[in-house]
Amino acid sequence: MNPKLIPRDIFVEKSVIDQPIIHNIRKNHAECRLHFVDHIIPGESDEDRPAIEVIDFKGKFLKPCPGTRNYICCGYQILHFGEQCSIGCTYCILQAYFSSTRLRLFANWDRMLNETKSVLKNNPQRFFRIGTGEFTDSLLLDPITEFSTLIVPFFALFPNCVLELKTKTDHIELLKELDHRGRTIVAWSLNSNRVIFREEGLAVPLSRRLECAKRCMEWGYRLAFHFDPMIYYEGWEVDYREVIDLVFSNTDPDKIVWISLGCFRFMPALKNIIEEKYPGSDIIYGEFIQGLDGKMRYFKDIRIEMYSKMVEWIRE
Repeated sequence: MNPKLIPRDIFVEKSVIDQPIIHNIRKNHAECRLHFVDHIIPGESDEDRPAIEVIDFKGKFLKPCPGTRNYICCGYQILHFGEQCSIGCTYCILQAYFSSTRLRLFANWDRMLNETKSVLKNNPQRFFRIGTGEFTDSLLLDPITEFSTLIVPFFALFPNCVLELKTKTDHIELLKELDHRGRTIVAWSLNSNRVIFREEGLAVPLSRRLECAKRCMEWGYRLAFHFDPMIYYEGWEVDYREVIDLVFSNTDPDKIVWISLGCFRFMPALKNIIEEKYPGSDIIYGEFIQGLDGKMRYFKDIRIEMYSKMVEWIRE
């Protein structure tokens, strides 16, 4: 575990002091400095100071993927258990999506589980594909929160769903002994070694991600991989083909439930953020056109080329 990923300062709303997540943080994060406050309001603290905020979440935990306007949606369901990420990928959409840079965790796990249980039980005819990696990395803070030890056995109880844990970390140790019953899929975001080195901050190397995937497979988990965002640059074909070859040489294809592909795209507001925070990155200076949803996307011929070649290599 890279200590740079997990801030020492943790601000906790007093109403959640007795929740299991606080007990776990005290136990697993000996270096932490806990600060107890009445209420945490984004924008009213020193946002530039790395920290974790633990709150009593008042919103809806299980919600449909927001999708993209004018495009077909995948029907994914999001289990909203926290927000933001400390890995520091240059292209991360969360930089433009959230006003606060701090990591945020929701402490009221009991209400989260009750809400999810109600949805699953009231819709027995529907199959749910649920993930926790939309607004944060699924396993980023797992070494201190132990959230996986709660959520994986919980989803094992329901036949009409699967849980996807999506990560760029190697925080898998707690998954080893869990009773998942095949209901949890462990997924990694993948990219070429060049992109990982230049654009993915504190994410673990490609070789480490595939090593962890292999271990999870040996523990009985099914796998998923996400090539998103794929970055277009001179020589991308050789680099991405190498990644696909490594995926299939390190894992059993029969244990991979899905592989998703997505070319780099960004909201116009993200361009200024990347220019300011990551002046050495050149990913925003390619050939882009504004899509129907307002996002900047590669020219259509570039996207077709990347998708068609990736699909061809995967099918081989």
